Amino acid sequence: MKKGKVVIFSAPSGSGKSTLVHFLMDKDPSFGFSVSATSRPPRGEEKHGKDYFFFTPDEFRARIAADEFVEYEEVYPGRFYGTLKSQVERQLEYQNILFDVDVKGGCSLKKYYGERALFIFVQAPSIEVLRERLVRRGDTAMEEIEKRVGKAEYEMTFSKFADRVIVNDDLETAKKELMIIVDKFLNE
Repeated sequence: MKKGKVVIFSAPSGSGKSTLVHFLMDKDPSFGFSVSATSRPPRGEEKHGKDYFFFTPDEFRARIAADEFVEYEEVYPGRFYGTLKSQVERQLEYQNILFDVDVKGGCSLKKYYGERALFIFVQAPSIEVLRERLVRRGDTAMEEIEKRVGKAEYEMTFSKFADRVIVNDDLETAKKELMIIVDKFLNE
């Protein structure tokens, strides 16, 4: 396996993207995970430096001004997500990296890394299924869920920019499809 390739996962919230990312990490522990930065507060047991790099909105803006990000987006007002250059450059020296990013971030990373990157878009079979998954997850307020569902229709239009789209209707089928896609990319 050649080191230094990039696999980018992007999807509307609730599509099962993070589940597939964790599955791939478990199947192939040689992958490093790109830990994103965010200005949102931690959820549940999330830890700084492991799940995300948590910054205040002002800290995030200062890092933008210092050109510390490969990509970043203000996903909601005052709610930033991004990928730190220093983190990625360090990891690519010795391993392939998985990214779990929003749709605009996925497009930006694909553009930045070009042929070194595989951009996978994960989507739920429908908006209704997406809403149901977010509610079932139980870690997000209803007002936030409705915002995410409203945004999901827009985000789904980004699937056309991905190298591959996985419709996560059945998790086991999605896992098998994912392994075939990634194995082929890594062995090219």
